[in-house]
Amino acid sequence: MKILIQNGHVIDPPTGKDGIFDVLIVEDKIVKVERRIEDRADRVIDAGGCYVMPGFIDLHVHLRDPGLTHKETLETGGKAAVKGGITTMCAMPNTKPVIDDGEKVAEVHARAAKESPAHVIQIGAVTKGQLGRELADIEGMAKAGCHAISEDGKSVMNASIYRRGMKKAKECGISVFAHCEDITMVEGGVMNADGNATRLGLKGITNSVEDVIVARDILLAKETGARLHLCHCSTADSVEMIRLAKEDGLPVTGEVCPHHFILTADDIPADDGNYKMNPPLRGRADVEALREGLKNGIMDVISTDHAPHSAEEKNRSMAEAAFGIVGLETSAALTYTELVEPGILTMTDMAEKMSTNPARILGLLDKGSVSEGKTADIVIFDTRQEYTIDKDTFVSKGKNTPFHGRKVRGTVRYTLADGAVVYENEIH
Repeated sequence: MKILIQNGHVIDPPTGKDGIFDVLIVEDKIVKVERRIEDRADRVIDAGGCYVMPGFIDLHVHLRDPGLTHKETLETGGKAAVKGGITTMCAMPNTKPVIDDGEKVAEVHARAAKESPAHVIQIGAVTKGQLGRELADIEGMAKAGCHAISEDGKSVMNASIYRRGMKKAKECGISVFAHCEDITMVEGGVMNADGNATRLGLKGITNSVEDVIVARDILLAKETGARLHLCHCSTADSVEMIRLAKEDGLPVTGEVCPHHFILTADDIPADDGNYKMNPPLRGRADVEALREGLKNGIMDVISTDHAPHSAEEKNRSMAEAAFGIVGLETSAALTYTELVEPGILTMTDMAEKMSTNPARILGLLDKGSVSEGKTADIVIFDTRQEYTIDKDTFVSKGKNTPFHGRKVRGTVRYTLADGAVVYENEIH
């Protein structure tokens, strides 16, 4: 199968391409990226007026499968991903059962290859059952292709066990993805600890709940040499600590989610469970620090922390609702609208933070680039039309988003995975 993408504006951070090029795909590989390609093809896609970028790679997704499939499945999550231009996603292990051995990782990978149009990399737990008492089968999960371990949804509070997990991850050549939260300091909080919590009569979560674990994990990474990726950073001090870690030459990276670089606690209009997420929406100074961190390269990645829940679990008071927000279908449009259009990021920056850097962190040498020899995971992205986010059009089972009704620009027209068109939304 040959596919020729014509007239698109190719954005490719690794090669520096930023202009109008044609892209020829043969089977699952990109074979040519040139100003004009005359080769015949089985299918020609006119990408005129659109950007052609490497398929997005989301390092932080909750697919809820196995065991919580009323919230999401490999199939529905995969379809939501490709609708959002995401061709590879990392599934967190806090499922039922918890993904804590090589056999479970292999099972998810085998199922995902059949059920999901997007590539799924199953991340393994740090401890058995995520109970924080005994290390999981890290070696077995690494051999099964997990690429990273994470206790996501919680931190491993026992620093000695966590240190041993980091050492094992380093031995196995995989990364550690850290959810930074000192659970002993949450104290029943459900949103940021500021005047808005007082206004709504809710308990707050201070910035230090995140910051103390960020500091601890960076120090443990320094001691063990483990590759540390800090998930869903939400505070100004997290950005500063990552900056210092990089100055110290440590293998530390950080991600920011769209809800954290867009919304503040001031944007919570009422006691609405759709605004409840972990970590919570912070203050204006934190948002500005996150944006500046993305702009200056301290923060490496934009991920979603896609966390679908049923309407019953979210349509209640923040005191009772589940933590989480969906994002697979909105992250690209929100990033473009809130960061690229205002000039905070360039289109190359966007591609770098949503594809190239995630590929590098995972060690996926064949992804994250629109260049010859790479796997043909590609998104064709159209920024011309303004529209309103409508949760009722989501493919995901989860509709829990505070961005319903928000105006954005940026529509995925085509998503290709392994050289096959897995999503298309043509202009009519």
